[in-house]
Amino acid sequence: MKVVNSVFPNADQLKHFMTAAEDGPFVMVNLLKFKPKAEYADGSDADLSGAAAYARYGVEVAKLLAKQGGRIVYSGAVTNLMVGECDPSWDAVALAEYPSFADFRAMVTSSEYQAIEKHRLAGLAGQLNIRTKGASGG
Repeated sequence: MKVVNSVFPNADQLKHFMTAAEDGPFVMVNLLKFKPKAEYADGSDADLSGAAAYARYGVEVAKLLAKQGGRIVYSGAVTNLMVGECDPSWDAVALAEYPSFADFRAMVTSSEYQAIEKHRLAGLAGQLNIRTKGASGG
């Protein structure tokens, strides 16, 4: 198994995800790796950790998610790996529930989201985003 953390999806991933058929609620699993130090494009907050910069994003994205009818289901630090191998491991896991693809698309294309993405970019070294669907469909 090959695992590659990325900050953005490649063109094929983005096209496949954004053109998927609407099929109701889903949960996005976010496996997060942070930069040791925040890297803001304007050079600000150079003493801030990547995790702290991403936390700024997390607070604001939770508000946007709530406006779309979604929620953060879980967010926490990765503390141990019990089965399997990955090196380096992720720093944190977040589960975000979205009511629909339409709500997800509306959030990530909004001007409010664009305004907070700088914190995500400053703090995030890479991630995996995994869309999941519950056994009962939600």
